[in-house]
Amino acid sequence: MAKVKKLTKGQQRRIKANHDKKLHGKNTKNKDKVQWEDDDLGAQEQGIIISRFGQHADVENNMGEIFRCNLRRSISSLVCGDKVQWRAGKETKHSITGIIEAVHERNSVLSRPDVYDGVKPIAANISQILIVSSVLPVFNSDIVDRYLVAAEQTGITPVIVLNKTDLLSTITADEQEKISKQLKIYQDIGYQVLYASSKSRDGISELKLQLAQNTSIFVGQSGVGKSTLVNALMPDLGVLTKEVSENSGLGQHTTTVARLYHFNEGGDLIDSPGIREFGLWHLTPEQVCHGFIEFSDFLGLCKFRDCKHQTDPGCALIAAGESKQINPARLASFQRILASLNDNKLTSRFNN
Repeated sequence: MAKVKKLTKGQQRRIKANHDKKLHGKNTKNKDKVQWEDDDLGAQEQGIIISRFGQHADVENNMGEIFRCNLRRSISSLVCGDKVQWRAGKETKHSITGIIEAVHERNSVLSRPDVYDGVKPIAANISQILIVSSVLPVFNSDIVDRYLVAAEQTGITPVIVLNKTDLLSTITADEQEKISKQLKIYQDIGYQVLYASSKSRDGISELKLQLAQNTSIFVGQSGVGKSTLVNALMPDLGVLTKEVSENSGLGQHTTTVARLYHFNEGGDLIDSPGIREFGLWHLTPEQVCHGFIEFSDFLGLCKFRDCKHQTDPGCALIAAGESKQINPARLASFQRILASLNDNKLTSRFNN
């Protein structure tokens, strides 16, 4: 796997300054609004972050009780799924019931690039990523491929979910065949594909089995039905959902803050805010190459070491696509992602 390039010291300083502003307000010299002395706090406890709200976070203890806590200034990053060390206050102060003192090392973290904060973590300690797409508003394999690249970079197992299968009867036979062929490509590569419908309940039992004993996160465009799936999996929660916009054909954001839920059958689910495009600005072309796992046998075989894999003569990937050793549709998707890195002016901020 390609070596990840480190941020410059200047970038690190700016990122830390932005985090400090978010965690402690514009004037980082000011003390927390809620002050805790050691005598005001109980013994140290272990917990997990259920949700994060600006300067505060909800922590669940070993008994399943949830406490809203402040953060120590030494904590530079905290996201849903983090395992933490915290102390409960002996009394509640302005709805705050404790303070988070330290974050344990993460087993995994899913991040995405942020215009202001550099690479921004979304959730931690995840064992699988469920990439949700749907029949409507449109099945978009390019966005699925972006999530697959991100998943391969983290080492978190990706599972592809086609949602709203009850709507297959509303699209043309050609559209149905196109979706089927694309999903077959992923299965041939080795990715697991699941089918689900919260309306007809088809595939919900299989999805529950996949989620059991894992900490999972749903990712995908707005409007693909992530929150509706959560409702189907956990009907007692009543997670807010909205319909796809009739004017734009795009989904409306329903989940505004990432939150961790527990399944009665075992396993946890992090429901995260939907995004319409998953940027890969922070990755190098080499990292994107390694995100297409079926390309591995052909990497390093191009005629020129600086091959851009577009129209370059002697490109091993293009030759493999022409001979059907790799699927031409995946090669085309890969080339579009590479082109988007070159077109995006923010790329240089992360990779130079």
